[in-house]
Amino acid sequence: MKVSLDISVPSPLWRRLSRARVIARETIAAAAESAGPGLGGDVSLCLADDAALQALNLRWRGLDKPTNVLSFPAAPLGHVEQPTALGDIALAYETLAREAEDLGVSLADHYRHLLAHGFLHLIGYDHETDAEAERMEALETRILTRLGAGDPYARAVVGG
Repeated sequence: MKVSLDISVPSPLWRRLSRARVIARETIAAAAESAGPGLGGDVSLCLADDAALQALNLRWRGLDKPTNVLSFPAAPLGHVEQPTALGDIALAYETLAREAEDLGVSLADHYRHLLAHGFLHLIGYDHETDAEAERMEALETRILTRLGAGDPYARAVVGG
């Protein structure tokens, strides 16, 4: 089974990262392969701006502020023969770019990190406890190393 990625880009700011779609496809594929054999389904990715993520964050989390990444796992549909929806990921360009600059990392590497982080939330990973965080961070690091990006936890800004 394979992960299918549908990308929407409502914000023109993402034109500043010319390979955003290619990077997303590479990162989601690597995350799916690293998370386990046979993982498959549909993922929707929305490359938005701070205003859109702030609205989503307020509606779904009660937080009236922008954030870097939000993940919305799909409800389990039970056993079916066709791939099912894994969920939706939304990223805010301005927050992502500001964090990359503050961390002194490339925009592309930080984008890869937040894509992997968001995808892992879709498939059940979380960081609510220290043990969960260590497990998720270790997998994110393996995914990013595989893609030639640095260890994101040498810096420590992560989505929610």
